[in-house]
Amino acid sequence: MNRPNATCGNTARARDSLTNAPGPNPPVDDRSKNLGSARLAGTACAGAAVCTDAVPSPLPTVARALHLHVLGSGSRGNCALVEGPQGLIMIDDGFSRREVLARMHELDLNENDVRALVLTHEHSDHVSGVSVWVKRWEGRLFASQGTPDARKYLACLPFETFGPGEEFEVAGVRVQTFPTTHDVVNPVGFRFSCQGDAIGYVTDTGTLPPGAMSLLHDARILAIESNHDVPMLRTGSYPRHLQDRIISELGHLSNEQAAGALRELVTDRTEHVIAMHISQENNRPSLAVRALAAAVNAKLDNELGSTATLERSEGLPALRIRAAGQNRPISIL
Repeated sequence: MNRPNATCGNTARARDSLTNAPGPNPPVDDRSKNLGSARLAGTACAGAAVCTDAVPSPLPTVARALHLHVLGSGSRGNCALVEGPQGLIMIDDGFSRREVLARMHELDLNENDVRALVLTHEHSDHVSGVSVWVKRWEGRLFASQGTPDARKYLACLPFETFGPGEEFEVAGVRVQTFPTTHDVVNPVGFRFSCQGDAIGYVTDTGTLPPGAMSLLHDARILAIESNHDVPMLRTGSYPRHLQDRIISELGHLSNEQAAGALRELVTDRTEHVIAMHISQENNRPSLAVRALAAAVNAKLDNELGSTATLERSEGLPALRIRAAGQNRPISIL
């Protein structure tokens, strides 16, 4: 783990060192404060100093300590927020500050509750808003080793860096990282955990390596890339070299790949699957939802195929499948 040592003009901020938390009980980030959100009033860790990652019980947990808010997902901009009992963790920022604030406010979220920003990789649709965001925000910045150096406007910011596979804690949430495969320096995905609740998050990857499959498994909320429909891509307007790049191991997951992974990742504990980073040229939300639904025998909720549901036996939560969009923010509670 590396401490930040770069500054951009007057943006230097004092930061705690990155916590190396190899065991099941990571150290407490005692700088964090409780989030004053009514959504958290009844959760198992609301008001707690920290949410430790509890060992899952044989039955699905009822704890919903974490929520996921996707402000936008796609080639024109990406940003999401994990909400825990002590604040918000922003994942990527590929929008203008004005757009981020507008979408947060639409979901009744407060920018003052953002405690940290973590990056998946350095492509501009994931990081173009970071340098402006930090000018009016004080929080911790996290990225994989080499990622900040890939962009000049990131290299001068005080990132705390980690190696893929390492973990840390921020805002009372355990953040485990895993390597993905994309045509960038050091791409990663995440598992966010708090008192038995977990969110798995992976986009912009051509494959799902074993480490990814392990950490995405058994999450209550699973946000997984379902970028393209292969027939649409191959018969579309993209030049062949770009098609090949998208389909390659360093590209993006197809609907079929995401569906295949879902069969192994979903358990009785999984309540939500969100199709992420859907191509506007080479896919449709309904195609992604249909593919994911078929993989787990879920039924479409309407003729459009915009959502699907798998009703389970009594005592088990239903599994709901939907797609994240480029223009409309959504909350998954």
